[in-house]
Amino acid sequence: MAHNPTQSVPGHSHQQDGSFAVHRALPDEVPIAITFNGTTQAVMMATPADITDFAHGFALTEGAVTDLAQIERFETVQHDLGIEARFWLTEDRAEALAARRRTMAGPVGCGLCGIDSLDQAARSLPRLPPDGLRLSPALVGQATDQLRASQPLHDQTRATHAAGFLVPGRGVVLTREDVGRHNALDKLIGALLRAGIDPASGACVITSRISVELVQKCAIAGLPVIIAVSAPTAFAVRVADDAGVTLAAFARGGGFETYSHPHRITDEVSHVA
Repeated sequence: MAHNPTQSVPGHSHQQDGSFAVHRALPDEVPIAITFNGTTQAVMMATPADITDFAHGFALTEGAVTDLAQIERFETVQHDLGIEARFWLTEDRAEALAARRRTMAGPVGCGLCGIDSLDQAARSLPRLPPDGLRLSPALVGQATDQLRASQPLHDQTRATHAAGFLVPGRGVVLTREDVGRHNALDKLIGALLRAGIDPASGACVITSRISVELVQKCAIAGLPVIIAVSAPTAFAVRVADDAGVTLAAFARGGGFETYSHPHRITDEVSHVA
């Protein structure tokens, strides 16, 4: 069966002036089993849209692959209970993955489920170079408003997160949505990877708080700036500072606050095309 990202669900509305029957479009979530060479690596709950992007982003940010050349074949298979995202990796990459395999089973609100030790919660990250991308304060202040204008699933349901890619001179050029903020980010990263777009050429804009796993995913993908409508956690700030990631939080109404590497937000012209 084909899984739809939304379902029309009957309900009953109770208001001060009375009650009445309603039908509302609600976002759906289904289990997504991500397999590598026939072995399940993770089962995540996600909105059944842009699953190919989601699977590729997850594979990259969770360390299953480091580039597309390690993927020999990919397919999605619809089942009544969910969706399988099947990867076939090159032999050397499959062997490396088997050596470090960990099985994850996480609800959409949890980005660190299934880790084997406390050390994995603070995994080693690349440190992003300080040069390159520059964003004007005006663009950062408008970023979440631009993202909000490109959220069709949220317009329909009022219940999904989004992650967008913001490019100087172009605005938000790519958006992905999901009921889970981590999933929306993985979808965006997967879309960038599959389109051959350099993540270092823009910023990630998100509709949620900045938790540590979002910083980790952006650092691994090479996204140098995170702009969020809400707050970062203190742990996320420490990790972003170590990884060279710029955090701009509370970005709404034209204003924002920076908590790490503010040098990327300046009125200087960006050197990234």
